[in-house]
Amino acid sequence: MAVVIAALLPVFILIVLGIVLKRTLMRLDTQWHGLERLTYFVLFPMLLIQTLVRADLSKVPVAGVGGALLLSVLAMSLLCLAVRPALARLEIDGPAFTSIFQGATRWQTFVALSVCANMFGDVGLALASVAMVAIIPLVNVFSVAVLAHYASPNKQSMGAIVMTVVLNPLIWACMIGIVINLAHLPLPKIWHEVADALGRSSLAIGLLVTGAGLHLEGLLRPSVGATIGVVLKLVLMPILALPLALWFGLSGDSLAIVAICAAVPTSSSAYVLARQMGGDAPLLAQIITLQTILAAITMPIVIALVAVR
Repeated sequence: MAVVIAALLPVFILIVLGIVLKRTLMRLDTQWHGLERLTYFVLFPMLLIQTLVRADLSKVPVAGVGGALLLSVLAMSLLCLAVRPALARLEIDGPAFTSIFQGATRWQTFVALSVCANMFGDVGLALASVAMVAIIPLVNVFSVAVLAHYASPNKQSMGAIVMTVVLNPLIWACMIGIVINLAHLPLPKIWHEVADALGRSSLAIGLLVTGAGLHLEGLLRPSVGATIGVVLKLVLMPILALPLALWFGLSGDSLAIVAICAAVPTSSSAYVLARQMGGDAPLLAQIITLQTILAAITMPIVIALVAVR
């Protein structure tokens, strides 16, 4: 447990620092919006490309990690749709349901990659990055489709949903890194120097942006919808993912990486999507904030339970 907490502590300190900076030194939303775009379109993609370029994918269980996480997200998505009628009886309307859905299925990549890197170095970072190739397209398609059906006043066409996924820079970064790796394309020294410099800054800035985006109002009285979103993601998602990981034959570091990726809070970018497509953005903001705070307690427990196997 001490090792797990030591790996998680820098991550959550950076998130807290982001909260403090948003309320003191950098109060303007435009400042954080610029940092978010820089991280999302430049720094983070460069980290993913560089990590995958250098990774020895032949020695890691890519299919097992990616498969376990992919199936767990699929199972959670189907579960959310199955309990939709029951949620409606709790007076949770369509837009609120989309926020619960996003809160239960999406994952915070900055937190996941930071913890994997802290605990397992480059191998952990590479495995978590490869898992993103499996998860990001699925959760984007499902999130947009659910929002289009249950919340959006203007229904999205299938073409629009597909383009949302196709234009995702993180997916492109993963694909580029894998292609370069498998093709053994030589890259000049200057590339590695620039890519390393950009990549090193991405996770720290991403965690600061995550903290700045948290909404601390109303945390002492969470709504029913927010409570459901927290339980589904922080408790049920690991319960779904870990048996699948064992079924794929994973153990040791690979099993722990699945636990980390399953136990992280939901993505802060889900809030932007909710605002754009008519979801219940205030509810999602509450879900994201509660999950991020409570993950500091639940993640060490989940990872430590796996580590004792």
